[in-house]
Amino acid sequence: MIRPLILVLILGCMSAAAFGQSRHKDDDNSLEGVPFKERIVVGGGLGLQFGSQVDVVSLSPMVGYKLTQKLMAGSSVTYRYTKYKYFNPSIKLTDYGVSPFVRYTIFSGIFLQAEYEYLNYEFPESATTTIRKGYNSFLAGGGYIQPIGGKAAFYLLALYNFSYQSVNPGEYSPYPSPLILRGGITFGF
Repeated sequence: MIRPLILVLILGCMSAAAFGQSRHKDDDNSLEGVPFKERIVVGGGLGLQFGSQVDVVSLSPMVGYKLTQKLMAGSSVTYRYTKYKYFNPSIKLTDYGVSPFVRYTIFSGIFLQAEYEYLNYEFPESATTTIRKGYNSFLAGGGYIQPIGGKAAFYLLALYNFSYQSVNPGEYSPYPSPLILRGGITFGF
């Protein structure tokens, strides 16, 4: 119960910092008069892992809306395909999820992010059966965004999963550790 409370406090502090600022026209954080379509940010990530035991392909498109110059809220969806080759025949599984988030820029390109993630994942129980479970995560961390021309940018993000629980041998978690690293491209940042 304490971990969700930490996330709520982080989100509250970020929102208070953003909206507690002056709303005058000369405020460099204000987006007053900026058209709706220019406040939209799209992008996401693509993950590829190929090995002798496991192959993984993941796709995570994202859409966000700039509330101010520094504060953005949005959501991403995740699809992940995993092929476990160490089973004979190999087992092919799919995971999918959704992650609403809030991102606050604290200094030129450096940002904080908090999100809730729901992941519906599948894992092998044996060589012939799989189990599907839902996994809720409260994540927070920071990242860096680097413009790469025009309205495009590359980002790196490190999040800590406050809901992470280590698993006992024979159990399965969709994450091997509480640290989650992400990277991707955004347009309209």
